[in-house]
Amino acid sequence: MSHLVIVESPSKSKTISKYLSDDFVVKSSKGHIRDLAISGKGGLGVDIENEFAPHYVISKDKKDVVKELKACAKKADDVYLATDPDREGEAISWHLSHILGLEPDDKNRVVFNEITKDAVKNAFVEPRAIDMDLVDAQQARRVLDRIVGYSISPLLWKKVKKGLSAGRVQSVALKLIIDRENEIKAFKPEEYWTIDGAFKKGAKKFQASFYGLDGKKLKLNNNEDVQAVLSRITSDDFNVDKVEKKERRRNAPLPYTTSSLQQDAANKINFRTRKTMMVAQQLYEGINLGSGAQGLITYMRTDSTRISPVAQNQAAEFITERFGSKYSKHGSKVKNSSGAQDAHEAIRPSNVFQTPESIAKYLDKDQLKLYTLIWNRFVASQMTAAVFDTMKVTLSQNGVIFTANGSQIKFDGYMAVYNDSDKNKMLPDMAEGDTVKKVVTTPEQHFTQPPARYSEATLIKTLEENCLLYTSPSPRD
Repeated sequence: MSHLVIVESPSKSKTISKYLSDDFVVKSSKGHIRDLAISGKGGLGVDIENEFAPHYVISKDKKDVVKELKACAKKADDVYLATDPDREGEAISWHLSHILGLEPDDKNRVVFNEITKDAVKNAFVEPRAIDMDLVDAQQARRVLDRIVGYSISPLLWKKVKKGLSAGRVQSVALKLIIDRENEIKAFKPEEYWTIDGAFKKGAKKFQASFYGLDGKKLKLNNNEDVQAVLSRITSDDFNVDKVEKKERRRNAPLPYTTSSLQQDAANKINFRTRKTMMVAQQLYEGINLGSGAQGLITYMRTDSTRISPVAQNQAAEFITERFGSKYSKHGSKVKNSSGAQDAHEAIRPSNVFQTPESIAKYLDKDQLKLYTLIWNRFVASQMTAAVFDTMKVTLSQNGVIFTANGSQIKFDGYMAVYNDSDKNKMLPDMAEGDTVKKVVTTPEQHFTQPPARYSEATLIKTLEENCLLYTSPSPRD
């Protein structure tokens, strides 16, 4: 008995074929095989007057692929559709089903969130039917892309340059960028001043900043305001009016979604969005670790922060072995953001015991950077909160008030893996009624700054906040 398995990418087919028996033939569709026709009324490939019905044709560059898949399907007893586990992948499976003459209700759809031997084999135990809700969601998105693009692009050709294209997301992103640029041009800087002070208690020095006068917060608008404050300081002795000590907990960050990975990769390892998704695709589809290719991370297109119980158990075991049981927060619940589709898990390592150090020799420089980022974030997300001792001190002399803040890590928790805190800055021990010495005061002039121009990371974040989650160009095609 022979089985045909169709995936999206050739590299993924090589990895999966290693996990299946010789009865399985794994082929690739090389991305989408059909798209909206560029014909008909207005060239849209969408019948606007008939409930926006799409008209699909086989893409010119995929005719040979389709011919090969049809030939393989005729020889096979079963055909399994193993495209990616998102709405694009579901739509590709639906198009394949149509072209290969498969029954739409057949349970021939296999889905795995990670390309490991167990995940792949388990997916074939319980195949399902194609999820038409996901297919419809993809079709709606594609139709919108076509309508928006064909409506705006001709205007661009006329007003800007021939050959430019506009899209559903790009057009909104451009509007955000233009609005921000107009804000910057219209911005008028305002002068303000600060006074920083160096103080000491005994032999230990610490920093404090001017807060206000006579119990009220005061903004320093100019040098005259500064001089009025300094004129009231007549000696180096300041009284300690108030000391507030608290214990503060900082929870671990959530594991990565597509958007948060793109933002962090841009900010921490200087990856552009396209590069992040390209390298993530490589890690997902499989890296040769000496004994064959293996998927190192779960699927990288997700808006969910959910982690499977199996992965939670594995992380708890690793954390307990490496750091001790007090570092593991095993069993805690994670709530997704509102609007998350939660189709599959957050982005995480397929096997947490494969530390970046243990597989570094098999990865290139970029793969190692991104895998390390994902591995650290996932492990941290399964660890306990960091605990800080914080201290806030209010100093005064003749009605002039300075405040100082400090903190010190009491228990590092998740920060043993993922340190996202500023350096510790602990103040000397002080009590109300103590006297401290002023060493120096340093006035400084500032001007308010216009809003910053968008970087790729901040633009993605803004689109997400406005329910227009940006998805990077897909390596499907």
